[in-house]
Amino acid sequence: MDTESGTRWLSESEQRAWRTHLEVSKLLTHRLERDLQPFGLTMNDYEILVILSESDERRMRMSDLAAGTLQSKSRLSHQITRMERAGLVRREDCDSDKRGLFAVLTERGWETMREVAPHHVASVRRHFVDLLAPDDLQTLRRSLAPVAEHLHRERGRL
Repeated sequence: MDTESGTRWLSESEQRAWRTHLEVSKLLTHRLERDLQPFGLTMNDYEILVILSESDERRMRMSDLAAGTLQSKSRLSHQITRMERAGLVRREDCDSDKRGLFAVLTERGWETMREVAPHHVASVRRHFVDLLAPDDLQTLRRSLAPVAEHLHRERGRL
């Protein structure tokens, strides 16, 4: 600890772990993004397609989708507009809440999801899963779970 500022600086080991995490996160996201480019999709597009494909009736309230993708409602609205132009999703009014809207996966969006998913999973395997031993994957999941839980709680307080 720095006695003047009270800052609890990272140890060398903590600093290496933190920087490795940042490096892997950036490089992996970049690689997965590049592997989606031939399909005309971004990681944000793909995430929305996955979420909608796994939702009841392949639709979700825009506010819930924004929360689930960690996007502002405004940013998600722009994202959905781009995806609407590509024919992947459409918006529908919410009967129970006249101000609410649903994002709905179109048939073209569903077909795109079915086409791209095997390629994306192969990319995730090639650049992440298959590089780690099964025990290491379990250790990684267990190690990161408390961080994810903490960040979800913190986010709920905002």
